[in-house]
Amino acid sequence: MNPVVKSLSVERVLSPSADKFLIKKPTQEQAEEAVRTLILWAGDDPSREGLTDTPRRVTKAYREFYKGYHEDAHEVLERVFEEVEGYKDMVLVRDIPFYSHCEHHMVPFVGKAHIGYYPSKGVVGLSKLARIVDVYARRLQTQETMTAQIAQVIDKVLKPRGVAVLIEAEHMCMSMRGVQKQGSSTMTTQYSGVFKDPAEQVRFFTMVKSPGL
Repeated sequence: MNPVVKSLSVERVLSPSADKFLIKKPTQEQAEEAVRTLILWAGDDPSREGLTDTPRRVTKAYREFYKGYHEDAHEVLERVFEEVEGYKDMVLVRDIPFYSHCEHHMVPFVGKAHIGYYPSKGVVGLSKLARIVDVYARRLQTQETMTAQIAQVIDKVLKPRGVAVLIEAEHMCMSMRGVQKQGSSTMTTQYSGVFKDPAEQVRFFTMVKSPGL
């Protein structure tokens, strides 16, 4: 067992929604004490006026930042509308804004997601695609994993003829620290089904990057 995990002396239980292990959740008091420890480690005094309430604020913010751990992407996509008058062409939702946190440094990466799919038996509400992005973005993530997760859950639940996901983001772990290259962006893609055809990939990318109406 990882020595850090072992030293915590906590239980490990199977997550009901994934094949991953979850560590037993600390109490609110333990989480706030951890924030105080980090403030001390950074070189400040957690008891001074401006910082006395910071641990409570940070834990409250963390609940929002990482609420994706408590949401089920499969449930978001459950309702499918089959009455679409025979529509079989691409459905594209582009420029879905998101923010997430890098699992390596726990600093933000921010960008936009673009999702396209070819329906087979029906379509899903457009807002659901935006919600799927948030479900996976609001976790400790890598952009590559997030891209694959979004494509895979749409493929599994909707069973479309093909899925395409393009994500572009700026990573603060590159902008704020390390090489400190502000303004650089990272693009990741995932394709399935008919989107394995390079011609379909070109069509998807062209529609994503075309001028707005």
